[in-house]
Amino acid sequence: MTKDIFVFIEQRGGAVLPAAMQAITAATQLAAKTGGKVVAGIIGHSIGAVADKLDGTGVATTYVADADALANYNALKYSRVLAGMIQKADPQVVLLAASFMGRDIAPRVAVRLGAGLATDCTELDVEGSGALFVRRPIYNGKASSRVHFSPGKVQIASVRPNTFPSPAGGGAKAERVEFPFATDPADDRQVTKEIARTGGNEKDVSEAAIVVSGGRSLKSEENFKIIYDLAHALDGAVGASRAACDAGYQSHSRQVGLTGKTVTPQLYVACGISGAIQHLAGMRGSRCIVAINTDAEAPIFKVADYGVVADLFNFVPLLTEEVKKVRAH
Repeated sequence: MTKDIFVFIEQRGGAVLPAAMQAITAATQLAAKTGGKVVAGIIGHSIGAVADKLDGTGVATTYVADADALANYNALKYSRVLAGMIQKADPQVVLLAASFMGRDIAPRVAVRLGAGLATDCTELDVEGSGALFVRRPIYNGKASSRVHFSPGKVQIASVRPNTFPSPAGGGAKAERVEFPFATDPADDRQVTKEIARTGGNEKDVSEAAIVVSGGRSLKSEENFKIIYDLAHALDGAVGASRAACDAGYQSHSRQVGLTGKTVTPQLYVACGISGAIQHLAGMRGSRCIVAINTDAEAPIFKVADYGVVADLFNFVPLLTEEVKKVRAH
């Protein structure tokens, strides 16, 4: 086993997941302690340009599996290829983003390799024995646990998005290694019939650095326009509470909460959201929380860094205009 740190670089349609790039930063920090190098793996089709994006990020070697059959994510194919990459690289630690794909593929790869797995990690460290120590939130973010691995096996951890910054850049060009893909009849057990793409060019709430969410107080899908206006002005994503999604104001793909998506943006703006426990569980890890609500006793104010007691229909448009003025300068 080498002392290298392997990072799975998730991409879809040639677009690299920001959280995957952030994982490179975590890998670089760990590699400085193990004395190894950062190795990356990419899976897809026509992904040469994606591999180029890793040059100068601190990645020393990039494994590339490029095939028509890998154009769209397939759990069986991707987990088999990724496990093969890891076996060839023989790293000490494997990191990947705690995304939807990451949550699906990580346990599959761990089983194939007989490796330990910790998910949704916010802190990572390697101690003298070579064991990986990680901290991960538990009980809906109300507490955290610190766990460690056996250093004798591959150690796999998924990293929560927006926990680490993106690589600074300026490093050397990464060595490119082509990883062959071979078909397996067992892959036919899974057939992809349709790739659903929603939201057009809108950002995904689980990946965005800024999220503006609306609650049932918006009263209709049309009224969510003021939420979109503020989100666009801030270059952020639009989220929604479960109540708003259940009412049909927004699709459940935008739902933030225990039964929706967990978000950890730099800035979270909650508009007309009271702050039910299940919603707080999905956004408690945000760096800065701004709450806008007419109810001064709303639970959301207990976790907010800044609170505004005001009618969102009056305040949010004014805030949007001020943001536009500031960004214009």
